[in-house]
Amino acid sequence: MKKINRRSFLAAAGLTAAALALTACGGSASSTASSTASSAASSTSAAAELTTVEAGKLTMATNATFPPYEMTTDSGEIEGIDVDTAKAIAEKLGLELQIDDMDFDAALLSVQQGKADIVMAGVTVTDERKAVMDFSDSYATGIQSIIVPNGSDIASPDDLAGKKIGTQRGTTGYIYCSDDFGDDAVVAYDDGLTAVQALKNGQVDAVVIDNAPATEYVAANPGLVILDTSYAEEDYAIGMAKGSALEDAVNAALEELKADGTLQSIVDKYITAE
Repeated sequence: MKKINRRSFLAAAGLTAAALALTACGGSASSTASSTASSAASSTSAAAELTTVEAGKLTMATNATFPPYEMTTDSGEIEGIDVDTAKAIAEKLGLELQIDDMDFDAALLSVQQGKADIVMAGVTVTDERKAVMDFSDSYATGIQSIIVPNGSDIASPDDLAGKKIGTQRGTTGYIYCSDDFGDDAVVAYDDGLTAVQALKNGQVDAVVIDNAPATEYVAANPGLVILDTSYAEEDYAIGMAKGSALEDAVNAALEELKADGTLQSIVDKYITAE
């Protein structure tokens, strides 16, 4: 399991702050425990009425190339912040988590087409996606970062003009860069790792990708750096089909996980304190 430095992992700030804020305003330990137990009982009761793609299971579509949110271990297991959060939600709902790993675009389509109940892959809430999907409450804040080689003349987002920009296909990084600099300036790759490899090979001048995987890619590839100035900030949420009956239940489970400290514990599992 990979852990990264909290100070360099800015994307977790929103999740950490939200979890701490909810805990702080939760009242005494006894009242918080009573409230959580009551809510858990309600969630379990409601689970019996939930309709999912496969009875008794919560099917999660993901793209396991987004550490530390979702990643594949050497043994072939999928783990990460999103994975553990989905497992905790499924448990609250009295369901078994089923994980389906696929390309990012396919993961988004999977819930729209009723093939999966939820999509979690560091999914950003955008107006375009809200037109075809529903979303849970936000559970983390994401940052789009810019990776460049050491010595690059790119020092800010404005310097990307006239450059070749690598992104992951279907992500907000791809959408933002295409809108700002034109389709011809952007090269879309199937995953972030391939985009970073293209940067190392000189095929693109920079890569725009979420800060979470950017931090790990740079740590594993000497000669690359992340700019201090971020490209954009955005909210992560759980995607569901339009009109999904799961939305209220998922939001209730998220609130419980924030209140009882579970989300904070999940973050701490994958991000070091120093």
